[in-house]
Amino acid sequence: MKLQIVAVGRLRSGPESDLVSDYLARTGKNGMQVGIGPVNIHEVEARKGGAEEEARLLAKATAGTKPLVVLDERGTSLNSPGLAARLESWRDHGHRQATFVIGGADGVASTLRDQADLVLSLGPMVWPHMLVRVMLAEQLYRSVSILSGSPYHRA
Repeated sequence: MKLQIVAVGRLRSGPESDLVSDYLARTGKNGMQVGIGPVNIHEVEARKGGAEEEARLLAKATAGTKPLVVLDERGTSLNSPGLAARLESWRDHGHRQATFVIGGADGVASTLRDQADLVLSLGPMVWPHMLVRVMLAEQLYRSVSILSGSPYHRA
């Protein structure tokens, strides 16, 4: 099962970009063992139109995608094994791709959030969307590590 991250904004070169690239490369490499990966990133950027245009671009980029995961602080909190179990279940039920959506400064429009198979929270705090990419990339790597029996996850 392939993974896709659809995110508002462009990730410029720098430490966040380096971390995302590193974790996604590891996810792709280790995920092959368990049939998950690689991870593709699709960036959308609304130059005009604000949150409404972001919502339109995100909806277009995720049209027909199942399962769809929207990151939102009001969502469900999962521990790392819980996320790994979700990925494993989706893979085992024949899903070809799981898509994770990271909104911009105003979050994700309720119309798209309502269509999600999972609204996922990384905690009750609000995080800058560039850091959310890093945190999500690390959790995807941790998930494939858990599924492959790697010692990376020590809980």
